[in-house]
Amino acid sequence: MIGRANGVRVDWRASLSTVGTIQKWSAVLLVLPLFVAVVDGEDVAPFLATAAVAVSLGVSLERLDPEPDLGGREAFLMVSLTWLSLALVGAIPFVLAGNGTLANPVNALFESMSGVTTTGATVVLDFDAHSRAAMLWRSQLQWLGGLSILVLAVAVLSTLSYGGAQLMETETQTKDLHKLTPRIAETARLLGKLYLGLTLAAIAFLYGLRVVGLAPEMTLFDAVAHAFTSVSTSGYSPRADSIAAFSPAVQWATIPLMAVGATNFVLLYNVTQGRWRRLVDNEEFRFYLGILGFFTVVVAGLLVADPNQEALTAEEIVRHSLFQVTSIVTTTGYASADFDAWSPAAKNVLFLCMFIGGMAGSTTCSIKALRWLVALKAFRRMLFTTVHPQAIRPLRLSGEVVDEDSIHQIYAYTLLSVVIFFLATIFVVADGARAGLGLTEFEAMSAAAATFLNIGPAFGVAGPFASFTDFPASTKLVMTLLMWIGRIEIIPVLVLFTRAYWWS
Repeated sequence: MIGRANGVRVDWRASLSTVGTIQKWSAVLLVLPLFVAVVDGEDVAPFLATAAVAVSLGVSLERLDPEPDLGGREAFLMVSLTWLSLALVGAIPFVLAGNGTLANPVNALFESMSGVTTTGATVVLDFDAHSRAAMLWRSQLQWLGGLSILVLAVAVLSTLSYGGAQLMETETQTKDLHKLTPRIAETARLLGKLYLGLTLAAIAFLYGLRVVGLAPEMTLFDAVAHAFTSVSTSGYSPRADSIAAFSPAVQWATIPLMAVGATNFVLLYNVTQGRWRRLVDNEEFRFYLGILGFFTVVVAGLLVADPNQEALTAEEIVRHSLFQVTSIVTTTGYASADFDAWSPAAKNVLFLCMFIGGMAGSTTCSIKALRWLVALKAFRRMLFTTVHPQAIRPLRLSGEVVDEDSIHQIYAYTLLSVVIFFLATIFVVADGARAGLGLTEFEAMSAAAATFLNIGPAFGVAGPFASFTDFPASTKLVMTLLMWIGRIEIIPVLVLFTRAYWWS
């Protein structure tokens, strides 16, 4: 192939062509904020200009290879560049609008990358300075990022055999790396319909609370914006107080939306086809629900035991505990209360929840429940074989034997995640000290975890009702890279910097 000339083993033209197709069609999403801008009498030029850039760039890249055929190597490059290009183009409306904190190019790129990676970390404090169209664009970036990771996780990442990603439940369970392009198109159609259906149902659900009088503050605009960021487990809100700005009914209603968004969408598709047993019999799903229940009980107990905690009713304790655990485990990042004001013990439990994540094959981020489940099973097996060294005990997941190579990959992936997290923490502390920000170690650790693991809010200076705007520009740029690397599960980015990937 032309793209593999001069000894290069990667058909980069096919990768860029596929990126171009995605970038071109992303311009369709600009229709909705453009409409809102017209209705509100706001400037439409930022969105028209962005649409022109997206289409022009997309068409230009598509011409590199009109009929791309992706293999495994090309998939790594395509996955990495897709999120990078979407974030770069997605920042354009914020800069061109020239309003508030998002007028700064570094802030705009941070916000856009946080959107397309479904992180939800924000630099916005001056919410009133930004138009409704800009706020809606933030939400749509997250919705697009959620759909993109669904398609690529199920159609691409599950076949690349790294970090245990191949263990996720898919429809084909195939490892054929030579015909990825048809699979991407087929998966996009199947999951896109389900994703859109869930989004429309979420809009109706949230706005329905206003109709029946349970949420008078929930406008149609709010319902649309929060449906986009709930199903995609992303967390952007057009309200400065996030979900805390709404009634308890909205907070209760948002919990199942987040939980569903963090559930394997292939399993959800099977449910829509009447195959409920696939969901019930899935061991990862049961483990995921158990995590939510366990940590909710722990946080609720800590809130009850805290003598300094303001008086809360039993309903409030259960609601806020379940909401915040679900929000952080699913990496959504909404806030129903200022959890930064909770006891140190409760905050440390929530910090631990940042490293868990929802199910593989969902819109969620972080390490994911699947890897933790396999790692725990492997650890339990190690204890058994320590006592019985002659025993042969295969590790099973939902009744199927997990091969040893997958277990080793999960160990390696988890260790790599922890190493990158600590390195990021060191940089955040050092750069914050250089800039005179005065971060505590816990604030730096939570900020590093919130961006690298794509959680959203952190603690302290970047708490649930604060923002990342006070961090120096150099830190925000590094955090932007962390969000990019963490969202596509590390390897697709890091492998690009190896000689073996390109020439051997």
